[in-house]
Amino acid sequence: MPTYHYRCKQCQFEFEEFQKITDSALETCPRCHGRVERVISGGAGLLFKGDGFYITDNRSEGYKKEAKKEAPKSDVKPTDSKSDGPAKKSGGGSSSDS
Repeated sequence: MPTYHYRCKQCQFEFEEFQKITDSALETCPRCHGRVERVISGGAGLLFKGDGFYITDNRSEGYKKEAKKEAPKSDVKPTDSKSDGPAKKSGGGSSSDS
């Protein structure tokens, strides 16, 4: 059942009311019995948990592989001596390797 937000035009009292969608809007304030108006509300956020709710759950295997390739890499770089790192410059520099 939806929650509707109301504001009294006379005393500015704001309140919420659980009502069926088919129910007519409230007309009187529970505090001062003045006229009320239904206020547009942002509603509540939804959080889905479990299988079947994530965008990648029903995607093709090809899509999932591409998504993994595009995932952000960790800042920690492996220290592998076989990696293709930048080549060392030789000659003419102020190097202490000689």
